Amino acid sequence: MAPRATGGAAFFDLDRTLLLGASGPVMSAALRDAGVITSAKTPIEDALFGVFDLVGETRPSMMLARLGVRFSKGWDADAVARAGQQAAETLAPQIQPYARQLIEWHRLEGRQVVMATTSPMTMCRPLAELLGLDDVIATSYGVKRGKYDGTVDGHYVWGPGKRDAVNEWCAANDIDLDLSYAYSDSRYDLPLLRSVANPVAVNPDPRLLVIASGLQWPVLHLDVPAGVPKVGGVEPVEAIMSVLRPELTPYARFDINGTDHIPETGPVIIAANHRSYFDPLAIAFALAQAGRPGRFLAKKEVVDAPVIGQVVKSMGTIRVDRGSGSSEPLDAAVAALEAGEVVVILPEGTIPRGESFFSPVLEGKLGVAKLARLTGAPVVPLGLWGTEEVWPRNAKLPQIWNITNPPKVTIRVGPPLALGLKKKSASTKANARVVKDIMAAIADQLPDESREQIDPTEEQLRRTYPSGSVPEQAGDA
Repeated sequence: MAPRATGGAAFFDLDRTLLLGASGPVMSAALRDAGVITSAKTPIEDALFGVFDLVGETRPSMMLARLGVRFSKGWDADAVARAGQQAAETLAPQIQPYARQLIEWHRLEGRQVVMATTSPMTMCRPLAELLGLDDVIATSYGVKRGKYDGTVDGHYVWGPGKRDAVNEWCAANDIDLDLSYAYSDSRYDLPLLRSVANPVAVNPDPRLLVIASGLQWPVLHLDVPAGVPKVGGVEPVEAIMSVLRPELTPYARFDINGTDHIPETGPVIIAANHRSYFDPLAIAFALAQAGRPGRFLAKKEVVDAPVIGQVVKSMGTIRVDRGSGSSEPLDAAVAALEAGEVVVILPEGTIPRGESFFSPVLEGKLGVAKLARLTGAPVVPLGLWGTEEVWPRNAKLPQIWNITNPPKVTIRVGPPLALGLKKKSASTKANARVVKDIMAAIADQLPDESREQIDPTEEQLRRTYPSGSVPEQAGDA
């Protein structure tokens, strides 16, 4: 389907917006490699870029950048162009994962996508071309007889200059600012942000954060899902992982093994069995040991709950409305995996009740197979055992008072599965076979006692029902 024309555009700043930090170090290195800059890198240069990464643009730093135009006098234009190509190849993989998805959304909506940055045009255009952007608005340096002459050709694209350059580009390209978006981290881009109908603060510096909050502008961090906040560059799940230690949970003992099977980088689907409300925390312990934050799929009753729901949403939890038929959970999980994240899914969907809870055969739903097909992400099986002793389904809270004889929780992580999925879609029957293989791999991580068929007692059955009572016909539950 061809994108529909809207007459609008989306303008993206580069540093601390499309990129998490500054492009300067990469561009400087490329200019040195091309022989354009002959002086050695100094600690002061590193310090300036470090301050920029931490707090964003400052007026002194931008005045130094403006002064730097003069020092470009005499640079060979062809050498700078070669440096721009080299820098682009290094910077393109560093574009923030959710920035790529946001760019694609604007394309599908029919908007032109434009980079608007103070950085030199020659150094930025190759990157924009690699990203498939429609155009670049950047600072053009004057050139005479193949050499930079130390002047600016047109606007110095910063502050009001960036707004004016964007306005001129819109006039030349028949773009309506009332239908447009602008994304930036810097309060010095307020002239541009205020000129569009849809301003968005991305990874905002402290002053822009205050202004954006007061004006109720959206605030995004493009290295995490929408709605996930960051404080000091740290999101809630990372903060929690830094202090998540089994020894701080005295009412349970943990036996965790195999976390080295979780890839250190890139998309991963963690597929686990479901025995207790305690399962997400148990899985989080394993992920913390592996050093990988995870995005959990959770039923809407948890995500929509007062107080706890806000905490869950701040960690990038994916809301699932079972039975609605909505594709939103699958789409959100695909987006997270395409961004290189870990997605945790419990294919059983809910904790089995009654005799099903004690079955040696694990039954899963089709979502995990569809997710694996759509993304090609490796599926890592994780087996949980003993979590039901920490938090039985019939209890409203975990048994935190049981510190003298805490139950043992066993967590085993298996190697990524070789599922051989070559198509992004398949029949229900084919997906069911994949699910069967995944559930069998999860079962392989469970202790031998899980494979024994037992005849549960009335008390054991009672603990598998939220109400704590066994229905007269358990099969109806």
